[in-house]
Amino acid sequence: MLQHASRTLAALVLGTAMVGATTASADNEIQIGWTAWSDAEFVTKLAERILEDEMGYDVDLVQTDIAPQYEGIAGGSIDLMLMSWLPDTHGDYMDRVAGDVVDLGALYTGARLGWVVPDYVPEDELSSLEDLTNDDVRENLGGQITGIDPGAGLTSLSEQAIEDYGLDYELQLSSDAGMTAALERAYGRDEWIVVTGWSPHWKFGAYELRYLEDPEGSLGGPERIHALAREGFPADFEDAAAMITRMYIPIDDLQEYMFYAQENSYEEAVEKYLEENETRVNYWVTGDL
Repeated sequence: MLQHASRTLAALVLGTAMVGATTASADNEIQIGWTAWSDAEFVTKLAERILEDEMGYDVDLVQTDIAPQYEGIAGGSIDLMLMSWLPDTHGDYMDRVAGDVVDLGALYTGARLGWVVPDYVPEDELSSLEDLTNDDVRENLGGQITGIDPGAGLTSLSEQAIEDYGLDYELQLSSDAGMTAALERAYGRDEWIVVTGWSPHWKFGAYELRYLEDPEGSLGGPERIHALAREGFPADFEDAAAMITRMYIPIDDLQEYMFYAQENSYEEAVEKYLEENETRVNYWVTGDL
């Protein structure tokens, strides 16, 4: 497989790829935006491998935050993104670009967002976001919720949850890697911690965790993760668009391979997936059942 170094969106904007708002990629090149979240990394690198090895395309992975991905898709400077969380998490972003993008359908369903604690945290003391108002609970947590990227939909929902529940907590912004590193440190010491979380994620295979109840619904409900394309992409890359439209992974399978990626590498996890799911992948590529 051809290896392509990921580029930032800023580099893309400055480069020759951004010829015009609706300019398609080079005849054989597909640009996919992504953010380094574990589910997005696996799905994006799986799609990259299939598009290159099975369909003969050159794929350029454009690593950037969520907001620039939506802007890039709507403006035509990138072709695809495979991590649109709908209807709630990215609802605001989608509302802004809905008339300027093509929805290629759900890649997986049954996803959810929430706040997560290790199972060793006593459930009779902390089972709900409402329990975070308790002074003893706040002291055990140091008045902190460990979050991810500033631009993530989960971050804005978490800020809303702090307001809805009247919580005197600081939302520490970091990244997926920073959040899981903090979780790992706390877990190794049996310390209390609350992290912003979502399923699928490899951490649920690595640790015994549970979601806190959210009676106000501040953190949303069940989510579907969709593939979005720039306008004109299905006409310019008909077979690639058809493959992405057929691409669907059961969430339990996805989480299993994400955990394998964490223990090994995403490249090895993709290779393992391709070896163990030949019939499914062949259907994605050809449409033949």
